[in-house]
Parts: sequence; C-alpha cells; structure tokens
Amino acid sequence: MSATSEIETKPVTQAPKTDLLAGKTGLIFGVANDRSYATHIAESLAHHGARCAFTHLPGDKNERRTRKAVEKLGIEGAWMRPCDASSDEELDRVFDEYAGEHDRLDFVIHSIAFADREWLAPGKFTETPRQAYLGAIDISAYTFAAMANRARPLMEKSGGGSILAMSYYGAEKVVPGYNVMGVAKAALECTGRYLASELGEGGIRVNTISGGPLRTLASSAVGGIDSMLEEMPKHAPLRRNIEGSEVGGTAVFLVSDLSSGVTGENIFVDAGINIIGA
Repeated sequence: MSATSEIETKPVTQAPKTDLLAGKTGLIFGVANDRSYATHIAESLAHHGARCAFTHLPGDKNERRTRKAVEKLGIEGAWMRPCDASSDEELDRVFDEYAGEHDRLDFVIHSIAFADREWLAPGKFTETPRQAYLGAIDISAYTFAAMANRARPLMEKSGGGSILAMSYYGAEKVVPGYNVMGVAKAALECTGRYLASELGEGGIRVNTISGGPLRTLASSAVGGIDSMLEEMPKHAPLRRNIEGSEVGGTAVFLVSDLSSGVTGENIFVDAGINIIGA
C-alpha cells in the first residue's frame, strides 16, 4: 500500500455554482485531456459563469481529445482552434480569429509546457543539450509573453483582464528529475512579473499559480513524479496531494474582480508543501 492511500483525507468538492464570472469570456491554452490542469481550470471557470474558448495541438486526434475533455465538462459547442504555440503565425491567427468572433477578452489561461522527456530524469540535467534547453524555455515560458502581447489590445479594449500561467515549486527548489523544466518554470514566473509591471496601466493583471504535483499527461514525462505523489502526504501540512479543482478555484479568484488588486504574484496551491524544509 502506498503512503498516499494510507492517509485518509477529506474529499475536495467543487464549490456551489455562482454568477461570479458571468459576462467574462476568455481563451484557454492547454486542455490536452480530462486530467490536464487546464481542464480543471476550465471546469471551475465555466462553473462560475465564464464563457471559455479553447485551443488544441494541431491534428485531428488532438482536436478529438480536447473536444472530448471539454464536452465532458458539459460545455457544448465550444469555440476551438488548433494552435502550435511555437509559431508566431499560429498565435497571430488564433488571436485574430478569436477577436473576429468575440466582443471581449477578459482572461487568458496559459497551461502549456514542454521539455524532452529524455532529459527529465534524476542525474540528467548537466547533460541537457542546448536545443532541448532552449526548446523548453521557448514553449514553457516565452509563449507566456507572446500570448500576453497579443491579448493586450483586446483586453485593454475590454477595460482590462487577467492572464494566468501554471508553474511548479521546481522553479524555486531542486526537484530531482524536474531538471530543465524547473529552469523554464523559473523563467515563466519571472516573465509574469515583468508582464505585470508593463501591462498594469491597462488594467491587465498577470499572475502564476504554482500547483502541487498532479498526475497528468505532462507530468508523466517527469522521472520523479511517482515519488513526488508518494512523498507529498507524508510532509505537506494538509497531509495529502492536491486536487485539480483546488487549482481551478484559485484561477476563479484570480480571474474574478475579487482579485482586482492582485498582480505579479505566484500563488502556491500545493497543500502547503512549499513551506516545509528538507
């Protein structure tokens, strides 16, 4: 029996439906399947009245997988477009098409990251080749700035907005196996602070959420994910792993007007594990 299953925890349930985000419309990048952090965020935003549009990786198979995940949330007929975020032309097309079919942009959710899994194993960081290193930063961090640049005029036209990205504690401390992804997440968090400084005058808030480990398609590439999930309940103050809905709830707060004074922050949603020393 694993350490996770030995510790009883109180189930986390979705908050009651509200109209907190009624009238808000935005774009979500990163719904890969029904376990993605982006999926949990989309569910929570829609649950509180937001209208969500989506992108998916190019290809029919990716579209089917993303659409299935979105429809499973009860969101029918969602606006959805393919997007390779490593391409400026693709990002231009997505934001142009979004603007042509929506009258406002209140939020953008950046929940994408990539690193070659060959280098995501304990003891492999020093050997990371240049292209793998730069590629991780491009997809995982630069795209945050690229999306914010394209969202800016649409959000300013709407009177402001909220831009969010997903990070992880490996950006601040060494997590075995996280390797170059930790470097990329550190760049992501710093990018968020610089964006917050430049975009604030236009009423645009920029924040990152540092979510605890969650078993997703992306996390499966990290060599140490199983030990992370096993160790969390032993050491985290809440004595359990995090649930996707808890990150979703934090996204609701950061998208809503309740967080009107919050920008440039990295908010931990990790059962408190970040406060514990080794």
